[in-house]
Amino acid sequence: MKTKEILKAGEIAKKVKIYAKELIKKDMPLLEIAEKIENKIIELGGKPAFPTNLSIDEIAAHYTPFHDDKTLAKGLLKIDLGVQIDGWLSDTAFSMDLDNSNENKKLIEASKQALKKGIDTLKIGITTGEIGKIIENSIESNNLSPIRNLSGHSISNYELHSGITIPNINDDSKTKIKKGLYAIEPFVTNGSGKVREKNPSGIYILMETKNIRNPIAREILKYIIQKYKTLPFCERWLVKKFGTKALFALRQLEKNGNIYQFSQLVEISNSKVAQTEDTILLTEDKKIVTTNDY
Repeated sequence: MKTKEILKAGEIAKKVKIYAKELIKKDMPLLEIAEKIENKIIELGGKPAFPTNLSIDEIAAHYTPFHDDKTLAKGLLKIDLGVQIDGWLSDTAFSMDLDNSNENKKLIEASKQALKKGIDTLKIGITTGEIGKIIENSIESNNLSPIRNLSGHSISNYELHSGITIPNINDDSKTKIKKGLYAIEPFVTNGSGKVREKNPSGIYILMETKNIRNPIAREILKYIIQKYKTLPFCERWLVKKFGTKALFALRQLEKNGNIYQFSQLVEISNSKVAQTEDTILLTEDKKIVTTNDY
């Protein structure tokens, strides 16, 4: 692991979170918010590790604006952003109450509390199930529910989800934490506590580099391989670079199995969801929350 790059990615993420919290107002276009966040990451010397997620109310994750998106910020807005330096990543999220709602505030505070307890628990040798139990107990102490089928994860170079799952429930997993880079991200709801796949997200990841016959799709595939490697990317980034012909290319590449499109993840009872997330670097003798801005 390259500690210098990991810490720099975290420092940029901290600054971008502070910027975003001041920037975002109710009824702002999500497209404007996403582009300003991503431009700020670049301005500060990083690159987006994935498309900025701006998920409202019952949408828990995987909503990034499309190139022609007209959606406005409202309700319980989750802002999930990432920074990469040479493929070394930070992954962080926070939630905002744009309706001055006690319900929203309660959900947000519960996710913050659960994250803090999860981070406090994280150490070499503990099992992921034990961390999940602490997170679950924290959330349930507020008479709310964790999202059972969303979780934190280990991170490695150019891999946002690199194999180890850190659950938000006690799943009895005996997987032991080793030194490394981790994201803990409690999702909290007052609903059923599970998400389902719903609409297309416009967020993709490269699956296969195999050839495709169409020349436009081939050109865009080459760009994806060089620019994003194994990290997620989105429709609007490619439309900005190539124009609307990118939409045709994405359809062809998806059909050919070169890329996979994630679905938006929606709480199954359409109840609101809050999320808070930080990245933690765990060494033999230190625990550094790289994205902590509070």
